[in-house]
Amino acid sequence: MHPRRTAGALATLVTGAALLAAPAQAAQADFPAGDEGYHTYAEVTAELRATAADHPGLVALSSIGRSYEGRELNLVKISDDVDADEGEPEVLFTCNQHAREHLTTEMCLHVVERLTDGYDSDPAIRSLVDDHVIWVVPNVNPDGSEYDIAGGNYKYWRKNRKPVEGSSAVGTDLNRNWGYKWGCCDGSSGRPSSETYHGPAAFSEPETQAVSRFVDSRMAGGTQRIKTHIDFHTYSELVLWPFGHTTEDSGADMTPEENARLRDLGERMAATNGYTAQQSSGLYVTDGDINDWMWGTHKILSYTFEMYPVDGSPGFYPPDEDIPRETTRNDAAVDILIGAAR
Repeated sequence: MHPRRTAGALATLVTGAALLAAPAQAAQADFPAGDEGYHTYAEVTAELRATAADHPGLVALSSIGRSYEGRELNLVKISDDVDADEGEPEVLFTCNQHAREHLTTEMCLHVVERLTDGYDSDPAIRSLVDDHVIWVVPNVNPDGSEYDIAGGNYKYWRKNRKPVEGSSAVGTDLNRNWGYKWGCCDGSSGRPSSETYHGPAAFSEPETQAVSRFVDSRMAGGTQRIKTHIDFHTYSELVLWPFGHTTEDSGADMTPEENARLRDLGERMAATNGYTAQQSSGLYVTDGDINDWMWGTHKILSYTFEMYPVDGSPGFYPPDEDIPRETTRNDAAVDILIGAAR
């Protein structure tokens, strides 16, 4: 990928027919002094545009919709014949559902960079790209992420930025807003002021609506083309698999054999990055989360990676010097997940 670009460089980048314009209403934001190695939303968009321009047959940039404040939800497609529909198994990576988890956006950017810049020189990467379609959504919650760094100071903001009707509160926890078992099991909150507020209804938020519509659109002939998925979060260094809404490891929507498959893949990925592997509810019960929806609705092998660090120091805001180490740390796990789509 290219060196970090400023927002002003967006207008000069070479773009294809599917590439995006930055939202005119987006306020300019930047990270605190010393953490400029992280990418703002405008810089993420600039990087993705440049990558698509540099790899026109390999990368396509489009949008799955807009956030509440009107920012495009960038979607990257990586494939050896990016304009064709070859019917190959598909893989999805999503990042930044929670605003303050900026390291996850860097993780998605790293996935895009590695699979494109390494395509010509690395036979293993070439094989993964040739045999699969890889989708990446680097900023599921761009409004919250930009708000979290506005003014050059971190705000520890988690939710999106849509005001809650009938309340003075702002924001819904996007990872409690998904439609499978929404609000079922004391794994989210009905209080608008809560960090885990699940919204007034399932899929009430434009960001979860956009991602779910995209996943639904990958159904073809009654079969879901997306086979595997990681949603990156911070922090705790964990690999988590469904279900989150129950501590049971099998039941009506998951057979013991299916649970064993999820567990096996999760443990294999965790063996490469040193994370702890466990069922999601083993950490704490959640309902309305993306992994439960991906599996419960589409039978996608779906995981949450809780990235570096293990504990609250440095918590949600590791220094930008840690980005290369903590993103490359997941290279082997990403490759395993892509390969598992077959």
